[in-house]
Order: sequence, then C-alpha cells, then structure tokens
Amino acid sequence: MKNILKISFLFVLVTFIISCATMKENNTVTGKVDSIESGKDGYTAKITTDAKELYFATISIVNVGGPENYKQLKIGDEVSVKGEIWKSEDEKHIKVTEIVSIK
Repeated sequence: MKNILKISFLFVLVTFIISCATMKENNTVTGKVDSIESGKDGYTAKITTDAKELYFATISIVNVGGPENYKQLKIGDEVSVKGEIWKSEDEKHIKVTEIVSIK
C-alpha cells in the first residue's frame, strides 16, 4: 500500500512539473526600449509595446545563442524580440532567445 501511495505521489508531482513547464508562452514582443539595466552576462531592457504593455526583456549572451547573436540595445530603439513570456504578480517578462530586429 505504501508503494502505491509513493508511486501516486510521484506521478502527481511529475504531472504538475510538466504542466508548469508547458504554461510558458513562446512569443514575439515588439516595442520601444524605455530603459536598460546591466547584469552579469547581459542586461534587462524595459520595452513598451504600442498597446502600452510593459515587458522586462532579459537579454543574455547564453540565451540568444552566443556572442554572434548578441546585440546591445539602446534607449529609444524600436525592437522586436522572441522568447519565453511569463508573468509575475503585476509584471510581464520575456527571456529573449532571438533579437529579430532593431530600428
């Protein structure tokens, strides 16, 4: 009986982990860079979309696939980025995996 409970618990735990991992969206965010804060191996750019949505875009060398894909954004740039979007309590975040365009 104890083994069945352990297996059931393990099954529920694995199901929960998989469901949380699939909740992340992989989308594109396009907007204007309002501010930039430097970090350890990259930076976080605040991007405001035309719909007035604010995203905190984490851009790092590792996540964009290496130094050849890494670009430094500037305040005022119109940018389009792709990556995993998630929401904290009142903030929207995107872990950038590709910088699509900079104008």
